Amino acid sequence: MSEPQPILDPLSLAAIFLVVTIDEGGEAQVRDLLADMPGLRRSVGFRLPGRDLTCVTSIGSSAWDRLFSGPRPAELHEFPGYVGAVHEAPATPGDLLFHIKAQTQDGCFELAMVIGDRLAGAGKIIDQTVGFRYFEQRDLLGFVDGTENPEGKEAVASALIGDEDPDFRDGSYVIVQKYTHPLDEWRALSTEEQERVIGRTKLDDFELSDAEKPANSHVAVNTIEEADGTERKILRANMPFGSVKDGEFGTYYVAYAATPSVTELMLQRMFVGTEEAAYDRILDFSVAVTGTSFFTPANDFFDELPPPPEQASTAAGESPESSGVETTGMSAPFETGHGSLGIGTLKRSR
Repeated sequence: MSEPQPILDPLSLAAIFLVVTIDEGGEAQVRDLLADMPGLRRSVGFRLPGRDLTCVTSIGSSAWDRLFSGPRPAELHEFPGYVGAVHEAPATPGDLLFHIKAQTQDGCFELAMVIGDRLAGAGKIIDQTVGFRYFEQRDLLGFVDGTENPEGKEAVASALIGDEDPDFRDGSYVIVQKYTHPLDEWRALSTEEQERVIGRTKLDDFELSDAEKPANSHVAVNTIEEADGTERKILRANMPFGSVKDGEFGTYYVAYAATPSVTELMLQRMFVGTEEAAYDRILDFSVAVTGTSFFTPANDFFDELPPPPEQASTAAGESPESSGVETTGMSAPFETGHGSLGIGTLKRSR
């Protein structure tokens, strides 16, 4: 029976997010890294007892076809991006996402270094974001972030794939974005006006009443209800990030969902608007810098990866040339490029 990667775990105190692109010809080496990720995490985490080091590994749409043959997740596609009349959510590159989290930053950093070493010559880390817990799970705007996350069975139903895609049961879809905040402009607002932007009280985190809550508030725009009144939810794992030196202050938006359509509808409403609001007013103080979509397989996916495309074609009686696969500059399916025999030397053995 499959089990999900640790996306349902409570938010950690520390995190590092790595977005990676795969070099042409680096597919075999990346496959070896993916197969070894559970063991790499255990090796680092065992030296840090009580730190709860975990890593959620996710794969992008175009990378999936370069790495694997056979079935693919039913709703995996590239991040569409959104262009509204005032604000824009760009779509940016990304083949792999490593969401590394722990109670202290040392374990996150060590595992990030290991991943970087294993990617050498096969992929590039195009974005590294260091996240941290800020007071009682507040963002840098000063508001509690994630209050409406589903819990218990509702969290499972909202975040994890079920029987609708049985080949990928207990997987999830994740969208990540980096937002930066012009804090000087935000701080120029009164607390009462900030609360109208968000739709919640700042100190005690209570949702404003419908009479008080503007239609363009963040809460109002992101509330999606079915015809029967059922609210559609996603599981957010947002974390603040920033640099005082560079004057950069932001939120790393992380949304896990059983279907990306819910997250995408929320983003469409935020940027393109609704019948009641031209856009989500939080965007006047939150600038989207990146946007990428991935699929997060269940844990057992990494125990036995699907065959690579060229191996599947050969097994079917086709030569790489007749299958249309470009072989120039590509490694053989089981060559690793880092001394491994490709037999899962880091898989659980004791």
